Amino acid sequence: MERADEPGMREIATVNCNFVHIGITCKLDREIGFYTSGEFKPTEIKFNSQNVDIYGDTAVVITDCNYGLLLNGKPTTHHFAVTEVYSKSGEEWKLVTFSFTAFVY
Repeated sequence: MERADEPGMREIATVNCNFVHIGITCKLDREIGFYTSGEFKPTEIKFNSQNVDIYGDTAVVITDCNYGLLLNGKPTTHHFAVTEVYSKSGEEWKLVTFSFTAFVY
């Protein structure tokens, strides 16, 4: 996502992966469209911390980050908790849910 890498996103995510943003939920194709069209254009991502918990064949990754992007051409920066949920099938892990939660102080 940081580089609008469509092949990379397709490689790690299931086709039915759910993406949850502030005000919208969508599937993989629409999410990719936001990045490849330039509607979402990351400018800077600062990773503050990351935690990974594994529960059998489910992994939950929570990342605390500051995410800067051009959103419809306007610069924005948000402090987020990003939650990624992966499911393991055989030896392969696939992203099934990717959710942004804004920290509000």
